[in-house]
Amino acid sequence: MLKSKSKLQNPKSKVQELISNLGLGIWDVRLFLLATFCLFAVGCRYDMQDQPRYKAHKKSDFFADGKAMRELPEGTVPRGFLREDKAFFQGKTEGGQNAAATAPNPAATPATDSSGNTLVTDFTGLVSEFPLPVTEQLVNRGEQRYNVFCIVCHGPVGNGDGMIVRRGFSKPPTYNDDRLRNAPVGHFYNVITNGQGKMNSYASQIPPADRWAIVAYIRALQISQNPNGNMQMNSANSANANAPTPIMNNANPATTNNANVSGGAR
Repeated sequence: MLKSKSKLQNPKSKVQELISNLGLGIWDVRLFLLATFCLFAVGCRYDMQDQPRYKAHKKSDFFADGKAMRELPEGTVPRGFLREDKAFFQGKTEGGQNAAATAPNPAATPATDSSGNTLVTDFTGLVSEFPLPVTEQLVNRGEQRYNVFCIVCHGPVGNGDGMIVRRGFSKPPTYNDDRLRNAPVGHFYNVITNGQGKMNSYASQIPPADRWAIVAYIRALQISQNPNGNMQMNSANSANANAPTPIMNNANPATTNNANVSGGAR
């Protein structure tokens, strides 16, 4: 029995004998095993990367509505569009932010002029200073946008004598009276955003940064028509230098001449 045990060979010794006969070192064996493992790993399938998927606007038999594209959950806000700066996006002070969004100035006591325009005289809850830095670039951008959207009614200098008014449309109030000279900048922003009287909302056509640019240009027009006054265009101390800025095009609006202004009034 003892003799038979002595004849048994350790499996480990057989492997060592084979390695020795092949003339391989221990590091050669380790590299061989590593290479073998890598070959098997490369051959594995990554099925989670190859799973079926839908293309945009395709039909789906899985979802009840039959659409592959899913609607975003209610209240989803795109990154960078949270609009936490209420003064910039609403033109209202802290006390005026809870006012109804459908009314540009719910606290106003309206009056009317000879053209039937509703005249707002109470500007409670609206910001009185620009929530972004007022620069020459901002005013130039405002001039360009004003000549696109506003001049047809309000005229080149804001007197309410635009080209369609000359053709019979109701005359809007002039910017150049004491009522609107003393109005806070938030009033003009709110009117552009929500509309007022016969003027519809321009929120879908004019982004917030461009609305403030137009308001800055309206203030510049008011100052130009009242050079002896004491009007100023002030930014709030808390004006956000990182607020969205209007997108400028290659043309320089500051070079707009009278011919261009008249052309824009058609």
